[in-house]
Amino acid sequence: MNSIILRAGTRYLVALLLLFSIYMLLRGHNEPGGGFIGGLIGATGFVLYTLGCGTSEARAALRVLPQTIAMCGLGIALLAGLTAGLFGDALFTGQWLFLGDRESGDYIPISTILVFDIGVYLVVFGSILSLVFAMEEEI
Repeated sequence: MNSIILRAGTRYLVALLLLFSIYMLLRGHNEPGGGFIGGLIGATGFVLYTLGCGTSEARAALRVLPQTIAMCGLGIALLAGLTAGLFGDALFTGQWLFLGDRESGDYIPISTILVFDIGVYLVVFGSILSLVFAMEEEI
């Protein structure tokens, strides 16, 4: 498309959609959301950018091949699942690490579930962009 309005608007919308996708990723542990929907929302931002500015500009803005992002996400999700084996639990059992003082209540809980969601986010984000870039370049 050669719309100057779409081209200018997508630059701002990409940032907003990426920020919202990270919000959805982080809130998905306790409420609706998570890695899958966060990855879809983030990829939607770059798809919109691709439609407005072209595939070559979207690839340049991404700076990393989408296939690489998907493969890194797959590795992160697998690593999160295998972590349970270190503690003698079944694969993909959630493990928790509490940073801070648990007695006083000043702590931050970090789980392998969040790490798995981050992996899913990256897999979905990279896969969708790989498909969209391939279809756009085919046209």
